[in-house]
Amino acid sequence: MNKKIVTEGQGPVCPPGATVLAHYRGTLENGKQFDSSYDRNEPFQFKVGQGQVIKCWDQGFQQMKQGEKAILTCPPEYAYGARGVPGTIPPKATLLFEVELLAFRQTRL
Repeated sequence: MNKKIVTEGQGPVCPPGATVLAHYRGTLENGKQFDSSYDRNEPFQFKVGQGQVIKCWDQGFQQMKQGEKAILTCPPEYAYGARGVPGTIPPKATLLFEVELLAFRQTRL
C-alpha cells in the first residue's frame, strides 16, 4: 500500500475507530474508473480500522488529516485479492483511489 499526498490536511491524524466522511474515485491501473462518490455527489461514511472497507483504506485513512487529498495505490492483497469483484474489478488487480478526507469524529467509549 502506498499513499501520495496531493493536498495537505490540517489538524490531527484520523485515529482508529473514528467515523470517516470521505469522497473517492476508484480506478484500475489502466485508468478505467469503476466507482466514484464524486459522481454520485454523496460522500462515503465508514469506521476506520474496523474492517468495514478494504485493508488499503483502513490503513491509508489512519495516516490522513482532515481536508487531505491523497492517492492510495492498493495492491491486490490490500484490496480485493485473487477474487476481484466479478464484472467490476479483475482478479489480482492493483487499484488506485483518489481520496479526500472531508471530516472524521472520534467515537467515545
